[in-house]
Amino acid sequence: MKRYFSFFVALCIGCTLLGSCEQNHQQRQKETTKPSITLKQIPTFNADSAYAYIKKQVDFGPRTPGAAAHDACGRWLYEKLQGFGLQTQMQVFEAQSFDGKTYVGRNIIASYRPDIKRRILLMAHWDTRAFADKEAADSLWRKPIDGANDGGSGVAVLLEIARLLTAEQPAVGVDIILFDMEDNGVPEFMDEAVGNASSFWCQGSQYWAKNPHTPNYSAYYGILLDMVGAQNARFYKEPYSLEYAPQIVEKVWHIAQLMGYGNYFINQKANISFGGILDDHFYVNRDAKIPSIDIIDYQDGFRDYHHTLKDNLSIIDKNTLKAVGEVVLQVLYQEIQEEKNAQ
Repeated sequence: MKRYFSFFVALCIGCTLLGSCEQNHQQRQKETTKPSITLKQIPTFNADSAYAYIKKQVDFGPRTPGAAAHDACGRWLYEKLQGFGLQTQMQVFEAQSFDGKTYVGRNIIASYRPDIKRRILLMAHWDTRAFADKEAADSLWRKPIDGANDGGSGVAVLLEIARLLTAEQPAVGVDIILFDMEDNGVPEFMDEAVGNASSFWCQGSQYWAKNPHTPNYSAYYGILLDMVGAQNARFYKEPYSLEYAPQIVEKVWHIAQLMGYGNYFINQKANISFGGILDDHFYVNRDAKIPSIDIIDYQDGFRDYHHTLKDNLSIIDKNTLKAVGEVVLQVLYQEIQEEKNAQ
C-alpha cells in the first residue's frame, strides 16, 4: 500500500509540475506575443507637402528668439493651423536665457475637436538653434542654423497631419503643440559651469507643462517629433520614453513594423550612456504627468548635422517624412474608442 501511495504522490507531483510548466509557458508566450492589430485605412500623407512646409520655415531664416524671422514664422504657423479649421491659440511666456537676457516665447497650440475627452497630444519645437556650436571652426560657432531637420521637420509632419484631420476625422481629439525656445541652451563653447544649465533647454515645454492651455488638461499619451526628416534616419527607443511610457513606445514601434517601416523604427533601445535625451517630452512626462514618447534620430550619438550649418534642406529626405507621418497617422486612426467610452 505504501508503495502505491508513494507512486500516487509522485504521479500527482509530476502532474502538478507539468501543469505549472505549461502555465508558465503560456504566460511567457502571452507576455512575448504582441496583440494582433488590423491596420485601418488612413488618409494619404503627402511628403511633398511636408517638404514644402520645411522649405517655408527655412525661407524665413533662422527662427531664433527675438529675431524677425522668428516672429514672422510664428505668425505663419498660427495662421496655417487656424486655416486648417483647428481651434488655435498662442501661449505667450517669458524665459531668461543663459546670458541673462529675457525673451518672449510663443507656444502655438491647435486642437481638433476640443469637445472630445479622449485626446492624443502631438508635439514638436518650432524654434531653431542660435549657435552652430558643433562646427569644427570656432569662427562658425556663433552662426545660427537653418534648422531644416532640428525643428523644421517635426513641425512640417504635424502641419501635414493637421491638414488631414478635418478631412478624414479620427475618433479621438488631437492637440498639436509647437513648443518655442527648445533649442536655447548653453552653447558648447561656453563654460559648462553656468548655473543650472539644463534649465535653459526646452523652455516652452517647461512652461506649458506647468501652465497647460486648458485647466486640468490631460491626454491619454503624447508623441514628440524631433529631427524626423533626415536621410537614413533611424529611430531607436529613447530611454525616457521607455521609462515613462513603455506601452506607447511598444504600440508605435509595433505599428511601424507592421507597416513595413522597421528600417526606420529600430526595435532596440537607444544606446545612450547618459540616461535619456533631455527633450520636450521629459517635462511633459515629469510635470504634466502625460505619458509621452520621443521619436528622434539618435544613432549612438547625434548625427554630424546636429547643431551645425549642415542642418539645411540638403539633408531632408521625403521618404523619411513619409514614414514618420504615416506611422503617426496610423497610431491616431487606430484609436477607435468614441467619446462616450472615454467618459
